[in-house]
Amino acid sequence: MTKLIDEFRRGWQGISQPSLLFSTAFAVCCLVLATLARWGLAQIRPDVFFTPYFPAVFFATAFGGFRIGIATALAGGTLGVAVNFSDAVADSARLALLLIFWAVCGITIWGVEHYRTLVAQQRQIARRLIEEEEYRKLIVEELQHRLKNKTSTIHAVLHQVLHEEPQAWSSIDHRIRALSATDDLIARIDGSGCDIKDLLRSELGPYGHVRFNLNGDPLFLPAKLAVSLALIFHELATNAGKYGAFSAANGMLQVSWTVLDDKLNVAWLKITWDETEGPAVEKIGAPGFGTKLLQSALRSFDGRTEVSFLKTGVHCTMQCRIPAS
Repeated sequence: MTKLIDEFRRGWQGISQPSLLFSTAFAVCCLVLATLARWGLAQIRPDVFFTPYFPAVFFATAFGGFRIGIATALAGGTLGVAVNFSDAVADSARLALLLIFWAVCGITIWGVEHYRTLVAQQRQIARRLIEEEEYRKLIVEELQHRLKNKTSTIHAVLHQVLHEEPQAWSSIDHRIRALSATDDLIARIDGSGCDIKDLLRSELGPYGHVRFNLNGDPLFLPAKLAVSLALIFHELATNAGKYGAFSAANGMLQVSWTVLDDKLNVAWLKITWDETEGPAVEKIGAPGFGTKLLQSALRSFDGRTEVSFLKTGVHCTMQCRIPAS
């Protein structure tokens, strides 16, 4: 019984074609029910000959296909002419109704079969998309694994080359580690991005969680924007550790962000980076790699970064467009 129910379900949903015997038995049941319905209607109106057989043709076609539908239509028309539940005889009017019945059944069978074909095509497309998505995930996981191995290799090679230049190595080491940590964070969310709080905690965590405050609503960042902001946050955090708030015993950092929508319903992100209680900035050196990074990292998002060196510490404002996820 369970097997028959499953075969019926799969046939009705168009997943597989039922057996000929099962399809024929289902069509016969439909004809029997239609004939019983016709008998009941004949108690009220005896001249109803073919109407009850339309549902039988529809359901038989939907379940067993157009061949079973055609056979059901022929059988229903024959029953409508040959079987009488009154004294009426088969005349030319009934034969005309028979032709109309078969014509409507033909249109019904064509429509149901066309729908079944479309459903089958959509199911094949969906199955292929699922297979391609699984293959894409496999390739992405493999690329992430290889990228991680390459990053580790580059890290080791640079460490060997620059072991006698600790200052250069220290600058490169932190950037490579930040990129690796951010890539791992994004990879855990299937490459779609990460929450801004998770990103900031990843970059600022090594300096102590009691040294910074994060203020803002939960905000999920697309992957490309997350990577760009990770580079900026790392650069600012590194400078804070060397010269700013994190280099002082009582230094604190506050990062705030808000999202605003303009008239075109484009979301804009504004981030404020405020350092306090750090050493006073006495001299500003020539623009280096970090300054160029801050100025260019958000250009692809129509953004800009402004840095001010106040008496209370570094004040940085970042503003950019949030791309659609």
